[in-house]
Amino acid sequence: MKYSRSKFLLILLLLCLSQALAQTAGPPSNQIFYTVELGRRAEHIVHVLVQVPAGSKTQHDIQLPVWNALYQIHDFSQYVNHISAYEMGSRPLPVVAVDKTTWRVDAPGVFTFAYDVVADNPGPFGAQVNEHHAFFNLAEILAYVPDLRDSPVAVAFHFPPEWKLATALTLVGNFRVDSWNGLTYSADNYDRLVDSPVEMGTFQQSDFEDGGTRYRVVVDADPSDYDLNAITQMARKLAAAEVEWMNDRPFDHYLFIFHFPRRPAGGGMEHAYSTAIDASADRVKSNPLSLAGVTAHEFFHLWNVKRIRPQSLEPVDYTKEQYTRALWFSEGVTSTVADYMRVRAGFLDEKGFLAELAADIRHLESRPARLTQSVEESSLDAWLEKYPQYESPQRSISYYNKGEILGMLLDLQMREASAGKRSLRDLFHWMNEHYAKQGKFFPDSRGVEEAAEAVTGADFRDFFARYVAGTDAIPYDRVLATVGLRLDKQSIVLPDPGFRTVRRLANVAIVASVRAGSDAEKAGLRPGDIIQQINGRAPGAVPENDLMVLRIGDTADLRVSGASGRRRVKFKLAGAPAENYALVEREGVTEAQRARRAAWIRGEAE
Repeated sequence: MKYSRSKFLLILLLLCLSQALAQTAGPPSNQIFYTVELGRRAEHIVHVLVQVPAGSKTQHDIQLPVWNALYQIHDFSQYVNHISAYEMGSRPLPVVAVDKTTWRVDAPGVFTFAYDVVADNPGPFGAQVNEHHAFFNLAEILAYVPDLRDSPVAVAFHFPPEWKLATALTLVGNFRVDSWNGLTYSADNYDRLVDSPVEMGTFQQSDFEDGGTRYRVVVDADPSDYDLNAITQMARKLAAAEVEWMNDRPFDHYLFIFHFPRRPAGGGMEHAYSTAIDASADRVKSNPLSLAGVTAHEFFHLWNVKRIRPQSLEPVDYTKEQYTRALWFSEGVTSTVADYMRVRAGFLDEKGFLAELAADIRHLESRPARLTQSVEESSLDAWLEKYPQYESPQRSISYYNKGEILGMLLDLQMREASAGKRSLRDLFHWMNEHYAKQGKFFPDSRGVEEAAEAVTGADFRDFFARYVAGTDAIPYDRVLATVGLRLDKQSIVLPDPGFRTVRRLANVAIVASVRAGSDAEKAGLRPGDIIQQINGRAPGAVPENDLMVLRIGDTADLRVSGASGRRRVKFKLAGAPAENYALVEREGVTEAQRARRAAWIRGEAE
């Protein structure tokens, strides 16, 4: 259907789709019906129609969320234009702006609310449409009616005939308008609808079944940049490992969406029955196993976050920041489990596991803010992560980083307190039974503490007071001694990039700060510059870390863009004193300690 069609025909189409859906699914009278059209995809414009049913109210507010996916306010209404409303007879209705993201319509019966959205934010946290494909986090393009937020919904997508569509939503019908294909999906309510991202395009796909569950792997990338079979097998092994570890399968279908663009990219976003993951094509080609970590992390969110969920995040508030102290557990400890799962699935061995843990410790210990900001406070401050100054080592720590370390140490403490009979796995089983399966939410950090105590019968107040709510120095050696390890620290000189970066919604790496007097500053690198390439390759998740693998005196060759335009920045890497950490075996280690270490690293019972 072409965008230039009259509003009358758009309304007629909505009526036809609603009637067709009624015949197949029998929707209740309070159903919201969306139509998403891509007739101007070359301009990155999505046209949206929202059919609002008649009800007891004659005045309706319609809102677009101010945030979604990332804990950052992005005011998606900034991309909205050409707003209108009309009754089913195509009579125009006045639309009054209430605030920056809310509009009010007076209508006694069924009416349609229409608008355009500019969608050109790539990545797993964004919404984008172009001539190549479309990917939507639907909360960024679909407005909702607050008083009908719990009502059933349906959405119809119009897309070119050569395209396909992938989503975890329930398919209820298909149609064709002119030369355009159309598919209609349903959801129980708005929250379920927008927790199901959509990929459209000429993607490749692979399906597999395991334990009665149907999995679908969808990849949008140049086929020469990846091996679909290898990615599918990776997803299969990790999914099987995690389902077995949790002894639970709360789903019968699951969708993996992967994007491998030839530009800077990285990150993943979890959803109830799917995940979206981005990685640069360079990274995937040079190290296919680099996908295992993020895939294991996002899939485990199926339990931790999507079902084992902190009370402070419920119900979702789309209008303002939603504060929680539990991201250290919901995100950080999810990474802990993801590491165990990579070991169980064969993607990581003991040596690699311990090396990664040592690197995590080095990262935390290199940030002076560890002495002033607790991991709970870091969770609360997640909304500040879009600001470059907040990312400085003196200002903040990462709840991902410290949370992952605390997850490892909490596991070891639980094993020690129970003589090896209980572990982090038991904690997740307990929380799954007492919260997720009962439709309840846990009371943030206190809920995790209660779970650890219920499972082990031990007192964990001191651990949580000192290291979760507090900023006490973590007793690495004391805890690691239970598995025959110690933390070895050495003063060394490391390559010094001289700058730090932060990532934004569009998944671009922006220079947050450049150290005064550094070679990077002398070469012309400036805060606000966007890093496009490092030594001829797309930057990784933390671009400055790409330079840490080089030697002092090597050349850093950056392609950047910014206020001074696109340019090349080259400089020699200087050296800077640093502390290096390694986990090494203690003298006199016992076989019992080695056995506990092996069980710990696999996340299994002793």
